[in-house]
Amino acid sequence: MASIKLVVFDIAGTIVEDHGDVVRAFAAALEKHRIPFTHSELEEWKGAAKREVIRHFVERQSSSAETQLVEAVYSDFRSLLEERYQQNVVPIAGADATFDWLRQRGIRIATTSGFYREIVDLILDKAGWRGTFNANISSSDVSLGRPAPYMIFHAMEAAGVTSVAEVINVGDTPLDLQAGTNAGARGVVGVLTGFHKENRLRREPHTDLVASVANLPELIEMQWSDGRPRPS
Repeated sequence: MASIKLVVFDIAGTIVEDHGDVVRAFAAALEKHRIPFTHSELEEWKGAAKREVIRHFVERQSSSAETQLVEAVYSDFRSLLEERYQQNVVPIAGADATFDWLRQRGIRIATTSGFYREIVDLILDKAGWRGTFNANISSSDVSLGRPAPYMIFHAMEAAGVTSVAEVINVGDTPLDLQAGTNAGARGVVGVLTGFHKENRLRREPHTDLVASVANLPELIEMQWSDGRPRPS
């Protein structure tokens, strides 16, 4: 069986700390426009394309001006989120060491994110990761975000990897695990550094759950170094 050639990482909650900024920005933007929601609903949408999340809540109330309202809420959401990430980007402990370990072994690395392109670039700049990855794919680059597998496929294309049997997808949300499963990735790895706890992630198909990306090198050596995945 082929060796691992590409590891695809989600961003917020997976390789940078998640302080609840996304949920708070969603909540503030929706509240401003009097769009009903619950926080538990917003939490289940973590990892999705952000415009798609807003469209879901706007269309649910059957506004007569849905497109205009979606764009108005989305604009406010973007302003709030960009303000917060200008001040608060903290890499997950051990992330840089994991990236170095993978690169030293010739394994390509990529990011995927439900964020739009501008916020992805902002986070990578703040974290000092410009030029670190072989590909950085945002929800702006695909027709449909998670749980669709398209960002993973796009990352494979950009990184020059042709087989999902050579790919590990890593994320902290149920949608990350669903996208990895839908892509048919050889490894679908959940990390426990985001909002969702282990008991929630275990309800989704996966190959492994680990404490953080810092544990990924050990996992790869244990599970995939001989080319044979261990049963989950």
